[in-house]
Amino acid sequence: MSQPEKSYQVNLLRPKKGHMRDEVLIILAILFGWGVCTFGFQLLVYLCQGSGAGSLLTRLTLFNLPLHFWFTGQFLPLWFIVLCVLFNLYVDRITEYHSRRRDKSYE
Repeated sequence: MSQPEKSYQVNLLRPKKGHMRDEVLIILAILFGWGVCTFGFQLLVYLCQGSGAGSLLTRLTLFNLPLHFWFTGQFLPLWFIVLCVLFNLYVDRITEYHSRRRDKSYE
């Protein structure tokens, strides 16, 4: 009953080769895509506030809503779902690739 617990160390800055390194690259790419869309457009609206482009960004409408409101309220949740689907597809592909490599190495 007193089995020693195995300790696992995971470091995103120094992943092990193979499966872990590929998975960390996907995680960083997905986080970058999320960060650019989440903070990029709002930063653009804020920085263009005083110029003519800022008022243009707030005057444009999409589906009868202001563009910045539609982007924040509708597009970002949809973008999150797309990123989740992409993450799962790529992780499945990496897992399949590395399991095939591992199976071939045993033969």
